[in-house]
Amino acid sequence: MKKLLPFTLLFLLICHPVLANDISLGEKLILDKKTLVSEINDEPEKYLGKRVRIEGIIIEVCAARGCWVEISSDVPFQKIQVKVVDGEIIFPMEAKGRTAAVEGLVEKLELSHAQSLAYARHKADEQGKEFDPSQVTGPTKIYRIRGLGAVIK
Repeated sequence: MKKLLPFTLLFLLICHPVLANDISLGEKLILDKKTLVSEINDEPEKYLGKRVRIEGIIIEVCAARGCWVEISSDVPFQKIQVKVVDGEIIFPMEAKGRTAAVEGLVEKLELSHAQSLAYARHKADEQGKEFDPSQVTGPTKIYRIRGLGAVIK
C-alpha cells in the first residue's frame, strides 16, 4: 500500500491541471439565458438561425477531428449534436463525460435518401460500428447547433 501511494500522488499531480481547469474554445460565451436541449428538440423550427446557449454532459466526441460533440439533454435519452468548422475549434477526446456550456446557431440539414445513406455510413465508420443500409428508410432532417464557442468544465 505504501508503495502505491507515491504513484497515486504523481498521477493526481499530472492529471490535476487537465481535470481541474475549464477549457475555453472558440468565441467567448455571451448569452446569460440557457436554453434546454429538450426545448430545441421539441420545437426546432422555433430556434432555427437563433443563437442559443445550452449546457449538458458531453456524451460523444468526434474521434477523427474533434469537429463535433453530442451533448446530453435535460430529458433522458435525448441529445443534440454541436458541429464546428473543422480546424477552427477542436474538441479534445478528454472532454467526454465532462460538462460543457456551448453557444451556437441552431441549423437544419435536409438530406435526401442518398445523402442520408452516406451520412449514416460515415457515422458508423467514425464510431467503428457496422453499417446497415436497411436502417435508412428515406430522407432525413437533422437539427443541430453550429458551434461558435464552448467552455468545458
